[in-house]
Amino acid sequence: MMIGPIRTYTKLAARKIKKIRPPSMIKKPRKSQLEPKPIVQYPVSGPDDRRLYSWGLANHGALGTIGRTTKYEDYNFITKPRRLYFGEHHHVRDIACGYGFTLVGVHSKDTDIVYGCGINTDSQLGYDDNDKIFNQIKDEIIPILRSIPLPIKSNSTKVLGLAAGRAHSIILTSEGVFTLGNNGYGQCGRVIIGNENYYRSRVVNHIKDIKGAKITAVAAGQDHSIFLTENGQVYTCGWGADGQTGQGHYENRWKPDLVIGDLAEDKISKITCTGDCVLALSESGKIYGWGNSEYGQLPNRGDDNFQINTAIELSDCAKLGKIIDIAAGGSFCMLLTESGDVYTWGHGILGFGPQVTRVSTPTLIPNTLFGRNPYQTDIKITKIFCGMNHMAAITNHGDLYTWGRNTYGFLGLGHYKDQFFPFKVAVGAEVKKVACGVDHTFAICKPYI
Repeated sequence: MMIGPIRTYTKLAARKIKKIRPPSMIKKPRKSQLEPKPIVQYPVSGPDDRRLYSWGLANHGALGTIGRTTKYEDYNFITKPRRLYFGEHHHVRDIACGYGFTLVGVHSKDTDIVYGCGINTDSQLGYDDNDKIFNQIKDEIIPILRSIPLPIKSNSTKVLGLAAGRAHSIILTSEGVFTLGNNGYGQCGRVIIGNENYYRSRVVNHIKDIKGAKITAVAAGQDHSIFLTENGQVYTCGWGADGQTGQGHYENRWKPDLVIGDLAEDKISKITCTGDCVLALSESGKIYGWGNSEYGQLPNRGDDNFQINTAIELSDCAKLGKIIDIAAGGSFCMLLTESGDVYTWGHGILGFGPQVTRVSTPTLIPNTLFGRNPYQTDIKITKIFCGMNHMAAITNHGDLYTWGRNTYGFLGLGHYKDQFFPFKVAVGAEVKKVACGVDHTFAICKPYI
């Protein structure tokens, strides 16, 4: 019975053991083998590098790309964020989405500091002789971002803010404000000319300051403009039928004049508007509003007047904590507190599900819908934005959430169905700012690497 194991052992013992060579017999490596190998260094983005993404309706050229799109009936759109290589070649610093057109502000060593694309029927993107090339695609459509001609005096001029309305643009620079496009109601801050032809117009209006005070921020409604000065005062001009100029009347005015009402003694730090309802946030954290309130965006003072022509305080917001951001859409409003809580009110898809379409007072959207959970308790919203029909919010981790109407995929979720709760958008970069238009969206992002 022991024969098998004994044979195995014998065979193993009989195997020849390889002899170890003495050190003198080992070949030395060649000199070339001792030289260090080259290290491949992959490019890494700098701290100020930004990327540009767009999505939504593509027919009007406002997405800045003529690449592949999804087609449904007669509409072309992009339902997911698409990266524009414009961001790789320019230092993008600001964005604004109007009604079918887009503005992009960049830091530049020359006077080309603002670019635009999309609808240009009223010369809201200015006019350049080279635009005739684009007319071969579609008349008065600029399908890619091109420089907007501005009468800038210095190559060191910087773009400080952008705003876009229905058919006019507002550009805030270190030289003051430049406005261009439709001025039928005086929204460009210049004298209204009857039957003025805006087609291929080269008219650019310059507003250096307002009563000696520098302009620090701008916003645009459909056909009116809003200016915030360094001393915290708010001035407006343009269409006033809904009281959106806040000057105590319902007339159209071309000359920027002071907004009156409850905010008179307060210093305003932010202004926001998309349609005809305007919100203003003061340094003390109070919110004021004026303009159209047909959907309950502003408090009712006991009458049936839904066109508020002077600023009134939204006193219900005072009990919510310190407010740091505001946004106003077509029929709804948003606010953000210091703790990262998001409140919405008005009419539409507000983020509370398909059964809730109207809320009269600011109501909290559960933080869990923005990713906060027992394992990630530090997640909170830091910025909020509104379009005419959709909303957006950015977290402190750079994640983007959107909700609302989604007819042309402008929520960026990969489909064109309405979204009734906040849903995370797959962008592939750290989102810094979002601009929401009527049917398209832009985002400025910081690369992860």
